[in-house]
Amino acid sequence: MTTAYADGKMLAEVSEGVGLITFNQPEKRNAMSVAMWHGLSEILDAFAADDATRTVVMTGAGTKAFVSGADISQFESTRADGDAQLEYDRLTGAGRAKLAAFHKPVIACIRGFCLGGGLGIAMQADLRIAGAGAQFGIPAAKLGIAYSYEMVDRLVSLVGQAHARMIIMSGDRLDAAEAQRIGLVNKVVPDEDLTEAVLALAKTISANAPLSLRATKLAVNAVMADESTRDRAAVDAAILACFDSADYREGRTAFMEKRPAKWLGK
Repeated sequence: MTTAYADGKMLAEVSEGVGLITFNQPEKRNAMSVAMWHGLSEILDAFAADDATRTVVMTGAGTKAFVSGADISQFESTRADGDAQLEYDRLTGAGRAKLAAFHKPVIACIRGFCLGGGLGIAMQADLRIAGAGAQFGIPAAKLGIAYSYEMVDRLVSLVGQAHARMIIMSGDRLDAAEAQRIGLVNKVVPDEDLTEAVLALAKTISANAPLSLRATKLAVNAVMADESTRDRAAVDAAILACFDSADYREGRTAFMEKRPAKWLGK
């Protein structure tokens, strides 16, 4: 069953352990409005609380875009100057923070344009799978604005400072092959195979032990964080929780009995 948020501009459904989030504004190439950020926040809360949701896939409606950026038609009313930008950050901050801190695996399924804030959303995913026709870019310099420290930090962590400077300073677009070459995306597949490939990957991940996936995501995020904010204690606790879990006993038993494990997430 599909549930609509943000007046239908955000959609959510769960099937076979995979939660699907659809940015549903194809007439604007899925550009993100403030209301859509609120909808994303609500969906992430629902998926976080649902044990049946093991992995999350984010995708854009239609064939032209994942997310083409922020909804520029709202800039005059919501981002007209520095003070307005601070208020915009406050209004959209909950969705951004929840995506960054979401404890389950997230895959971005990228078809068409993935630009500006849309690339920022994709970079918060754990994995990015792109169709061969996808295009990436950060056109901030062409709009006279600048992107946040967090977004730049994430970009540098993925592609390195040299490629990050080129992407941001030029404002030029990259094709999918170049995005894969520099590490911006994990894999490129033919556009016609994209949805099937991403769902297959999501189901593979969903079939693994939830506590192991959570510990892995915590550990990778901690490695990427500034040392001053790195929560090693949380990572160590998550790892120990795996070894003390019923799932660990089930995993060993299933391996010996040569059958799929039945994970409980505890």
